[in-house]
Amino acid sequence: MIKKKKGLKLNLRPFFFNISFVSLFYLKYSIYMEDKLITLAIHTFEKAQILKTILESENIEVYIHNVNLIQPIISSGVRVRIKETDLPASLRIIEEINWLSEPANLNEVPNKDLSILIPVDFSEYSIKACEIGFKYARLLGARVVLLNVYFTPFFPSAIPIGDTSSYQFDNSQESMEILLAHVENEMLDFTITIDNQINSGELPPVAYSYKIREGLPEEEIHAYAKELQPLLIIMGTRGKGNKEHDVIGSISAEVIENSKYPVLTIPEKIGCINLQATKNIAFATSFDQRDIHIFEKFIKLTSLLDIHIHLFNVSTSENEWNEIRLAGLNDYFLKQYPLMNITHTVLDDGDILLSIDKFVKNNNIEIITVGNHKRSFLMKLIRSSLAQKMLFHAEIPLLVIPS
Repeated sequence: MIKKKKGLKLNLRPFFFNISFVSLFYLKYSIYMEDKLITLAIHTFEKAQILKTILESENIEVYIHNVNLIQPIISSGVRVRIKETDLPASLRIIEEINWLSEPANLNEVPNKDLSILIPVDFSEYSIKACEIGFKYARLLGARVVLLNVYFTPFFPSAIPIGDTSSYQFDNSQESMEILLAHVENEMLDFTITIDNQINSGELPPVAYSYKIREGLPEEEIHAYAKELQPLLIIMGTRGKGNKEHDVIGSISAEVIENSKYPVLTIPEKIGCINLQATKNIAFATSFDQRDIHIFEKFIKLTSLLDIHIHLFNVSTSENEWNEIRLAGLNDYFLKQYPLMNITHTVLDDGDILLSIDKFVKNNNIEIITVGNHKRSFLMKLIRSSLAQKMLFHAEIPLLVIPS
């Protein structure tokens, strides 16, 4: 009789139960680790609030602790806390913006070849741009470069052409030479006007030159600015024909959007303006980390001017924090630039464009300064027809500084 060997029987239920328990434990532990808060930095309330704004603009959740609820502004030892998983990204952001660096040296020796680029179409708005550009160049010890861009008949007829370049010629070499000669004569007449104003004292004696290029204005201005690397581009917002879509007016937004250099636009209705005599300049902030870098560039452009800088918000979210954010930013800039006169104004709730218009009138603002970056709220407005109507065709110059 053959006996069957008894096999070993295993009870696997406790084993699977244990695996499930361990897996659940690690799952809960992982979730806990992801949500675990750590202290990133300890600052005064104002600096903690600025750091919170910077990180939240990069979609990082931030919590601040140890705040004096009665008088938050005087709080010290405020902890800035984030999720542990956000630590690498937060450290990278802080390192990139270097937001606690020492104040900028406003007495640095400028470049030997500072230049101001003024695109011209020989209109009265070009003359106004020159008035501003030449006086500013005199203040900085810079030179001025006038740039005219003209179309050729080889471009498709569907492309809108302003009065300054709508010459009808055959596509022949002779016609091209006639066109170029015509533009050169207009530039010569324009320089004679400039020379006469310098001789009469209307314009300061500043070294200047001119350049004529063929092509699409917005493309050629961008290309030539890349070669010249000007400190500032100054241009009008309407063209010679005084039409809604003339050459200079229609390309202002294109130049602003793509320029790597600051652009100052001069609206058609502006009166006589002297940057050196300007007293009130507004600086728009959407509480983006790039605004700190943009403000540094703004200070370099205006450090020789005796101005009152008005910070104002263009953020439409979390309105209850706007006063605290602006106050913190104001204090931070004052510590970085103690010689500057800086205050802040919180815009009224409601229509942002009407609020800006009211702010400008109430504070006698002479220039509005905005940063140009993809997420800039005001730059999105500028691309809209309503904002162009208010900003491009108002009496206030617009200074746009790239991030």
